[in-house]
Amino acid sequence: MADATNPIAQFEIHPVFPLKIGSLDLSFTNSSYFMVVAVALTVAGLMMAMSRRALVPGRGQSVAEMLYEFVAGMIRDTAGTEGLRFFPFVFTLFIFILMANLLGMFHYFPAPGLHGFTVTSHIIVTFALSLLVMAIVVGYGIYKNGFKFLKLFAPSGIPLPLYIIVTPVEIISFLSRPISLSVRLFANMLAGHILLKVFAGFIVMLGAAGAGYAVIGVLPFFMLLALTALEFLVAFLQAYVFAILTCIYLNDALHPGH
Repeated sequence: MADATNPIAQFEIHPVFPLKIGSLDLSFTNSSYFMVVAVALTVAGLMMAMSRRALVPGRGQSVAEMLYEFVAGMIRDTAGTEGLRFFPFVFTLFIFILMANLLGMFHYFPAPGLHGFTVTSHIIVTFALSLLVMAIVVGYGIYKNGFKFLKLFAPSGIPLPLYIIVTPVEIISFLSRPISLSVRLFANMLAGHILLKVFAGFIVMLGAAGAGYAVIGVLPFFMLLALTALEFLVAFLQAYVFAILTCIYLNDALHPGH
């Protein structure tokens, strides 16, 4: 078991239900567990919120409707009304990332042998989500526009000789999208949780050093409170940034070359 004072230990993946078939490890890990919990809580919460479908909504229904309008407005503003056909995908992506980010903020979790785990602090998870986004963008872009999708790499309205420079830049920019999309989410969640762990460690060490040092520990305690509030904000903002960039990329599939 990793040292509890190690700020990196919180990101370790370990099996919850070990399963090996030959040399293939198919264990159900803590990462898988928190993905399932994120999906289960989201589905259960939305089903409970919309179960009554009242004309005058209650608190739960109001929150659900606000989330719906928030994501729908985001899509309309970036991809137009035509982009609303991707609403189920963008909404699912936004809610899953948001819930996964928020779950990581709670260290003690009601499950035997498990502590809080931030799924989105692992690059393999965020990169898989980014590849899914780009696969849909490319797949739908080619399906809808055919070879006209390649106009994405040759923007209209620029002098012909500049295409020698602009087209390679556009290709490199397009290929780097899944990398930037995944690293942005991964790095923000990783850095934020490490910082929280470091300041929490300062408080414990100062408290254990004696009464005189415990007084000094008040400073990192208040800093920890401020950072925790900031990290909750970052959890929402990173889900929002991932979703709105997804909408922008989907707009390229709908309207290439614009």
